[in-house]
Amino acid sequence: MTLLAILVLGFFLGMRHATDADHVVAVSTMVSRERRPKAALLMGALWGIGHSLTILVVGGAIILFGLVVPPRLGLSMEMSVAVMLIVLGAMNLSGTLGHMSDLAKDKSQAIAQEEPLRASSMRTPGWLIRPLVVGIVHGLAGSAGIALLVLATIRAAGWAMLYLALFGLGTVVGMMTLTMAMSLPVVLAPQRFTPNERLLAKVTGIASVTFGLFLAYRVGFVDGLFLSVPSLEPK
Repeated sequence: MTLLAILVLGFFLGMRHATDADHVVAVSTMVSRERRPKAALLMGALWGIGHSLTILVVGGAIILFGLVVPPRLGLSMEMSVAVMLIVLGAMNLSGTLGHMSDLAKDKSQAIAQEEPLRASSMRTPGWLIRPLVVGIVHGLAGSAGIALLVLATIRAAGWAMLYLALFGLGTVVGMMTLTMAMSLPVVLAPQRFTPNERLLAKVTGIASVTFGLFLAYRVGFVDGLFLSVPSLEPK
């Protein structure tokens, strides 16, 4: 396989990477109440940017400087994803995310009515930061494995960094597509079906907590974070 083909493959692998189960579960908890396609698209873009920046920084350090991530540290970063999934799910089940989303919507409407020219600034900092932080945490968990897999295929540091950049771009595009698709059922549903939105939020909350607990068990005991000899394998 030529180097160009490998780089193109990196972009499409990045798109596929966006559909990993833990990514889908995390993002679904945030878009389950979102009725605006543009907002869902922005949420996916922010998640992808956070994820890709972390991959470039940590993965780049591994490629350029030979940084070695100790197994226990790498597993701890993966455990942070499990904890985050449990917290996001609990917030959805308690209605916290929905309440935060409603506050953002109310503020958006108030700004649009009082100062139409500021309508583009309708998002609260918390709404914007949340998907970015979630993406960063996911990027931390996967950066070491991705960088090691790249080095196994591409030995030249410059080309390996380009691969990571294309992989990150593919992840952004893939997550934007995914969040748009996730938001469609809510967008297309009539406004009177608000109880169904709450049901969807509960379902995604349960899925997030369940998957988070499963991931915590796998990282803690199968991979050995809580055992004497941890094992970090590239995934």
